[in-house]
Amino acid sequence: MTAVSTPIAVRRFDAGGARRIALAAQGFTDPVPTGRIDVRHYRRVIGRLGLLQLDSVQAVCRSHYLPVYSRLGPYDRGRLDDWLWHSGEMFETWSHEASVAPVELEPLLRWSRDRARSGETWSGLAAMAGKCPDYVAAVLEEVRRQGPIPASALSDPRPRKGMWWDGRSDGKRALEWLFRIGEVGSRRTENFERVYDLLDQIVPTAVLGLSTPDEATAQRDLLELAGRCLGLGTASDLADYFRIGSSVARSRLAELVEAGYLIPAEVEGWREPAYLHPSAVQPRVVNARTLLSPFDPVVWCRPRAERLFGFRYRIEIYVPKPDRKFGYYVMPFLLGDRLVGRVDVKADRKADCLLARGVFAEDGVDRGQVASELSIELDRLARFLGLSGVDVARRGNLAGALRSARTGDPS
Repeated sequence: MTAVSTPIAVRRFDAGGARRIALAAQGFTDPVPTGRIDVRHYRRVIGRLGLLQLDSVQAVCRSHYLPVYSRLGPYDRGRLDDWLWHSGEMFETWSHEASVAPVELEPLLRWSRDRARSGETWSGLAAMAGKCPDYVAAVLEEVRRQGPIPASALSDPRPRKGMWWDGRSDGKRALEWLFRIGEVGSRRTENFERVYDLLDQIVPTAVLGLSTPDEATAQRDLLELAGRCLGLGTASDLADYFRIGSSVARSRLAELVEAGYLIPAEVEGWREPAYLHPSAVQPRVVNARTLLSPFDPVVWCRPRAERLFGFRYRIEIYVPKPDRKFGYYVMPFLLGDRLVGRVDVKADRKADCLLARGVFAEDGVDRGQVASELSIELDRLARFLGLSGVDVARRGNLAGALRSARTGDPS
């Protein structure tokens, strides 16, 4: 007699429930610390996010500081950096773009490094390494002898004719290749410069000595982690978290459902099927109030942000100034469980002031309420950045209400 498998029940959620599940999974219902913020709180945030994306743009501050701020409030950035780069608990890697992640993830990311080594990804660097193996080996030997070492301190860092990549030295490219395939690791200095060292000087030997899971197992584990961090998401949402190809992810997700690590779901208004993590909770209310980094997991997958919040978001850093709709460095404003506005923000160190160069409300929101709450949030962000004031420009459909909320005078 042929066994008949029992169909797995599909969970169904309305749009508001999906938003609240997603925000709870990302830590926005966790209690905000009332005392000193320390390593325990950083660990809690990383437990929610899985990683912090790195980026060199610092119109406000370095991008990895902001997701922690959005969940904890003002904290000592120096203490966070000390933990990230010197505790042995975290390491820089390529996962969701350049990121810093718990060292426990290192074995799960080896398959990605193997893909790069074979030339399936990062083909330009792979071609350089294939053409100049002796040069790459010499750079590795210099790291072994001199590390930790910045690219600028290599004995041959100068650009030269026939560079593989405009604007970068051959030495820098060799280091990037060695970093991508896991021969070297990196830490960041106070000014965010990378210094390179052998990976076993950064990731504990006990972790490096763990057996390497096969590719399918590693991908399943990463997708399950993505599910926990997102709470609820489509196949493309979960695949995006650790940059696993969507077609590969779909088969892995089916296996996770079969094993009970994910639950099939449907969400009102979503065209694609969704997956719910068993640990996900659906709170009755989310009382968030914060500005989000463009590189925060809540918004880094732009189609997901639009699906969850009805919030169409594009980063305009690389858009020519005349063509920008909202501004250079625009931070979405999360209030409750909705993205209700956005602010073009700049930390002006010379003027000791946080500049809100453009302030925009989404359609259908109470602009007076949003302006009042945003005013509080801008003061909090300024305090976190060590700036003494906030200056609100007149650009944007919320500027008048925000200026009035701050001064009583919209003019």
